[in-house]
Amino acid sequence: MKFYCKLKKVVDDSYDIEIGHALQDTLIDDLKNGLLGNVKKFAVVTDSTVEGLYADEIREKILEAGFQSDMITIPAGERSKTRAMKEYVEDTMLESGYRRDCGVIAVGGGVVSDLAGFVAGTFGRGVPFVNYATTLLSAADASVGGKTAVDTPLATNLIGIFNQPKKVYIDISAWKTLPRKQLSSGLAETIKHGCLGDSELFEYLEKNIEKVFENDQAVCEYIAEKNCDVKYKVVMRDERESGLREILNLGHTVGRAIETVSDYKLLHGEAVSIGLCAQARLGERLGFISHENVLRLERLLLRAGLPASVPKYIDRKALVKKLYTDKKVRDGKLRFVFQHEIGAMEQFGENNYGREISEREIADVLEKM
Repeated sequence: MKFYCKLKKVVDDSYDIEIGHALQDTLIDDLKNGLLGNVKKFAVVTDSTVEGLYADEIREKILEAGFQSDMITIPAGERSKTRAMKEYVEDTMLESGYRRDCGVIAVGGGVVSDLAGFVAGTFGRGVPFVNYATTLLSAADASVGGKTAVDTPLATNLIGIFNQPKKVYIDISAWKTLPRKQLSSGLAETIKHGCLGDSELFEYLEKNIEKVFENDQAVCEYIAEKNCDVKYKVVMRDERESGLREILNLGHTVGRAIETVSDYKLLHGEAVSIGLCAQARLGERLGFISHENVLRLERLLLRAGLPASVPKYIDRKALVKKLYTDKKVRDGKLRFVFQHEIGAMEQFGENNYGREISEREIADVLEKM
């Protein structure tokens, strides 16, 4: 005997991304106007660096607006993006009386938005959340797409869900408080977007990249908008990464592996920068990109304060072995996505953007970096 359960789901996960300066009051007005429905209790999830800079003020404003709110602070850094820390946030919410009628406000960078978005997607089988992005990296990488995840000892981002926020706030004023290394880290993802889908953005960065470190308002606003635009055009066509969305992993096969092997001494953007150079050098051997454009990419990364070679302390054999933990691996075979010159991606068949490569090919490239 069979019983057929017809459960056809049609969901509108659309949301706004607001780019501006000092958006705290905008967030509060949106909450008052029902952005998260009838929710009156908000868990503000942040990290130890952002807590005093922005999260305290946001929580105070939430309380002043007549809502309930609690602060949950995790240690700053990639090491906090774990299943254990997710459990800590959930247990803290439960102990504070949070149930299905709450909302989550993520205030911080990519680690906070990834972790808080994952918590929101599973807490009470799902509660609404918003992202208040305070870093260039989160503005470039975490604000569009709804990917939420935690790291494991094996590799980064292996456990997670797709969970779209109700709204994202990109507060460019917050970039003024970022250390130079954090700005550089965010620029890696920005340069990646130019490589994979916007030659105009890449050329703009070649002319203006130093102005990001000077907090030039026009330049910061331009790259914030361009990052959203490039990523949205991909996510809109492939929300669940069935094919095209793989191109957003440009530079990440090596990048994620080296981030883990370095024991997170390298920031995410620094690791991605090395990964971008690796795929470009391998891509040149395969005829996907000219030597001149490889040099343009490496020069731009160096100007952004990013590495273009593998640090000496990295064990090359361990790095190559770690490549096999990448999510693009199929049947135990390494797969890479490659840029086509600058501003486009290579395609290897219908809805296929990954190319199988041998371990020897990438090992040889990494050995020479």
